[in-house]
Amino acid sequence: MKIALLGYGRMGKAIEKIALEKGHTIVLRVEENNRAQCQDEQLAEADVAIEFSAPAVAVGNYRWCFENGVPVVSGTTGWLEKWEEVMAYCQEKQGGFFYASNFSVGVNLFFHLNQYLAKIMGRFSDYKVYIEETHHIHKLDKPSGTAITLAQGILDNHPGYKRWQLVHEAEMAEDVLPVKAKREGEVPGIHVITYKSGVDEIEIRHSAFSREGFAQGAVLAAEFMKGKRGVFGMDDLLSI
Repeated sequence: MKIALLGYGRMGKAIEKIALEKGHTIVLRVEENNRAQCQDEQLAEADVAIEFSAPAVAVGNYRWCFENGVPVVSGTTGWLEKWEEVMAYCQEKQGGFFYASNFSVGVNLFFHLNQYLAKIMGRFSDYKVYIEETHHIHKLDKPSGTAITLAQGILDNHPGYKRWQLVHEAEMAEDVLPVKAKREGEVPGIHVITYKSGVDEIEIRHSAFSREGFAQGAVLAAEFMKGKRGVFGMDDLLSI
């Protein structure tokens, strides 16, 4: 399979390594300093594009792929306020789009565990829930896309919470789910959900040891997307 890498930072290089090990070919590498030199014909040569860039350029990259008939797999976070715009353009161009806030198989199982626990804990108002995520100091968005997905999973299943909010000094309303974001060293990603009462607490946690799990999932998604149109996510890939 021929792959275009839109974003060639740490994740792009990790994806490249796994893709090459699996026998795929990288036909285009787009990074911050060479985008203006990259031509439509180069992108169109790819069977699939894998996009891990930055929030400011992600939507433009999606549009570029849709316009050239190349399905795109993206893990860039921080752009979701433009989701409807991207969906409309994908449909207009009959494009293929695969998005995940996290491509780790383990994290996606964790998403479902989080939803299940929230549904159970909604019956017990003595327990208050909060989310804490920790990532490396290079991560631009705060909180992480994974934390936002976890928060939405709780909101969809727990009647006691109506919205989430990033933790700050001010007091929060009872129906607001607190999300704390920490940036430390080179941490690949830690996400913790805690339910705490006056007498005990319940905690579920996912810790990534490296970027390899994310890169493996992104390559699996690219293999899944070859020749496809429409919008897909990790639940489609994993048949959950």
